[in-house]
Amino acid sequence: MKLIRYIAFPFVPVYYLVTWLRNRLYDLGIKKSKSYNFPVICVGNLSVGGTGKTPMIEYLIALLKNDYNVATLSRGYKRKTTGFQLGNHESSAESLGDEPYQFYSKFGSAISVAVDADRTHGINELRHLENVPEIILLDDAFQHRKVKTGLNVLLTTFENLYVNDFVLPTGNLREPQSGAKRADIIIVTKCPHVVSENKKAEIIKLINPLPYQSVFFSSIKYGNQIISESSIKPLEQINDFTLVTGIANAEPLVNYLKTKKLHFEHLNYKDHHEFSDQDIKILEEKALILTTEKDFVRLKKYVKLKDKLYYLPIVVELNDPLKFKQQIMAFLTRF
Repeated sequence: MKLIRYIAFPFVPVYYLVTWLRNRLYDLGIKKSKSYNFPVICVGNLSVGGTGKTPMIEYLIALLKNDYNVATLSRGYKRKTTGFQLGNHESSAESLGDEPYQFYSKFGSAISVAVDADRTHGINELRHLENVPEIILLDDAFQHRKVKTGLNVLLTTFENLYVNDFVLPTGNLREPQSGAKRADIIIVTKCPHVVSENKKAEIIKLINPLPYQSVFFSSIKYGNQIISESSIKPLEQINDFTLVTGIANAEPLVNYLKTKKLHFEHLNYKDHHEFSDQDIKILEEKALILTTEKDFVRLKKYVKLKDKLYYLPIVVELNDPLKFKQQIMAFLTRF
């Protein structure tokens, strides 16, 4: 894969020019963006791969759902439906996509969960619901310039800052680094639990935020219990299990489990992996399966896995949650 990316290097200037020109046309108003008179918050990134958008959306849902009528709108990557779909009791990972279905499974009727590849159409459909959302959270829509969001939250990982990367096909960026100018909040995600103030200052200097941009640091906190459809067990009481992951980067989870001195085998699949019949047969032979919440919502439909399938919950921890909340609330008061 690295060799292919190296060979593809001559195409980098072409990709750069095309994506830069597209953004420039939107910036100049030649290509039109639709603005809204209600709060629309986008959580996205510049790079391909996992930067932690799903747990960040869940963080915002938890922050807002008790005081506002909240909706999430995603593309619904790899779903088997088309057009606008609204989460309901008949929904599945196949109809919504795994991450939106995770939102629906976790928060249920407390929020509205919708998918639509056309975000402007999806927003319009949400605003015509009987229970009209007061806030819409756009999942992975930073490059969806047809929508002019009120607040952009840009994520970049501690180990692979966008400022140290370059565009596809050799790098991982979907667009040039200059796209970060559209962000109001930049969050460095997946940080170690202890990051020195000197290191934070070094990263902020590299990012070089503009006067209107705030920079936060976040880390992932794993739970100490594993959860199934019908039971909860302490993590420390399990051993000799199979870890199943279909996410962009499973290394942090693997390392965490190793720190617990747990013995397990790891079946590592690509992000958004579609489990085949043969995959399921292999899993049915396992005594106990631990997976991520995203993979859990896709695997729980298999009856023979029901009694052996668990997930390890995660939550986002911000370095300054009060300041972050204040900035979100200050944005909401504009409407």
